[in-house]
Amino acid sequence: MPLWFLEASPIMQAFLATLFTWGVTALGAAGVFVFRTVNRKLLDAMLGFAAGIMIAASFWSLLAPAIAMTEAAGKTPWIPAVIGFLSGGAFLYGVDKVLPHLHLGFPVEEAEGIKTSWHRSVLLVLAITLHNIPEGLAVGVAFGAVAAGVPEASMGAAVALALGIGIQNFPEGLAVSAPLRREGWSRSKSFMYGQASGVVEPIAGVIGAAAVLWMRPLLPYALSFAAGAMIFVVVEELIPESQLDKNTDLATISAMVGFALMMALDVALG
Repeated sequence: MPLWFLEASPIMQAFLATLFTWGVTALGAAGVFVFRTVNRKLLDAMLGFAAGIMIAASFWSLLAPAIAMTEAAGKTPWIPAVIGFLSGGAFLYGVDKVLPHLHLGFPVEEAEGIKTSWHRSVLLVLAITLHNIPEGLAVGVAFGAVAAGVPEASMGAAVALALGIGIQNFPEGLAVSAPLRREGWSRSKSFMYGQASGVVEPIAGVIGAAAVLWMRPLLPYALSFAAGAMIFVVVEELIPESQLDKNTDLATISAMVGFALMMALDVALG
């Protein structure tokens, strides 16, 4: 790991790490310059893979450290984990009901959130943007935990989390830009909107790192909050969308591969 990165402030580390995850989103969105459409089986496999990574990251990188640090402090270990986890899900549920968005594969009539006349393409971008918020927050909280001197947190684990989130952001970028291209948008405009869905990650990352540094006692709750928000996205969006075309086995196997990869990254680097 570069020395300049290790010597940077935790907020800067979180910002750089989430710039990386945003960059991978842009790289995936750039696939629109090569492909006009994405094969549905490939899309389902990518969605399942992303779900597996997010499930593994929620436990190995967020919930497990939250429980361990609460236990080390001599407190009831499950309380912050449960409260934070459910609060994260409740937060995403609230945003989900307010922010207009449309999940992949659904007709525009089934758009969620406040009713609006926005175009289908904008609603698709907002759907991916919505679930990038907990991803950026999780990375930021992980780097903040390292800076706070929490024994259960390590730089390797924080980097592993950023890598895992970045890997699963690649298919997300393509999953946004390709439908836009299929609807008649130019390649450059489809790319710009596709990569823009990841712009919230550096913002959420900086907020997460700063919040941990300013309110260290709330760290177990913050870690669990990010985990709950990510699991909400997996169950409410990624898994149902990966099953739409009945490619159940493919999506399930891909989810297990994603889980195994994120678990390996976290254990190896953490």
